[in-house]
Amino acid sequence: MDLALVWYNPFEAGRDRARLNAMLRSVAAKGVKVSAHPDVIDKMGTKDVLWQTRQMPWGTDLRRYGSSDEMRAELPELLKRGPRVLKQMRGQSGDGVWRVMKDASQQLLAVRHAKRGCSEQIMHLYEFLALCSPYFVQGGAMIDQPFPDRLHEGMIRCYMVRNQVAGFGEQLINALYPAPAGQPESEASEPGPRLYFPADRADFQGLKRLLEGDWIAQMCKSLAIQPDDLPVLWDADFIRGQKTSSGQDTYVLCEINISSVYPFPPSALEPLVREAVNRCIARA
Repeated sequence: MDLALVWYNPFEAGRDRARLNAMLRSVAAKGVKVSAHPDVIDKMGTKDVLWQTRQMPWGTDLRRYGSSDEMRAELPELLKRGPRVLKQMRGQSGDGVWRVMKDASQQLLAVRHAKRGCSEQIMHLYEFLALCSPYFVQGGAMIDQPFPDRLHEGMIRCYMVRNQVAGFGEQLINALYPAPAGQPESEASEPGPRLYFPADRADFQGLKRLLEGDWIAQMCKSLAIQPDDLPVLWDADFIRGQKTSSGQDTYVLCEINISSVYPFPPSALEPLVREAVNRCIARA
């Protein structure tokens, strides 16, 4: 249990990350791992995975800002196309995730933080850049995506045991959920509960086939990860993208979670135990 708690800290607390990562790599070198090797978690467990896999079918029109100067240079032009979602590299519960758009005057920004209880604020670009400046310290960065038109249809969380879908979560009212049409942003609903479903939920089978049949293998290639080194348990969040000409759903990746994947659907428990036992046997 102590090792599992240390495993959590580098990616959720953020402090002493380099020291803790070095310790985890030292432990992993002795053959002891919790869920996955630290290098695999570094590759998959931050928002940078969106940038590294942006050419995949789950990608979209992304930007990666390594400094406030880069954001200042590119963001204003992108906002002419529509709202954007900006995300810090590491965070949880909506911390460091912002929806940004032009305000009604087209001169200022309307920004909303995804943390529960936050409301829309009107500010100058330089004020927003100041809010985001802490995200760039110590080599940090921000990912910039278009605001998804179909966010109001909910977020789908796919729970994975290594490279197989073991269950789903669905959150219909989620962070940055829009206000009803014609209503002020203050009327936007607070995030609702995440509901859990087994891996055979009928209307999610298309996404399941894409993940298991192609996308996970593509991700491993893009990130230089061996499929056998994927975490025992991880999850990927998706928003529905634009429909194809034949009316099929597409999906946009929002983030991947590795360091603390709990709770999870009951359907994931049996494959999770089986995978853990198999790994222990293989190492023995």
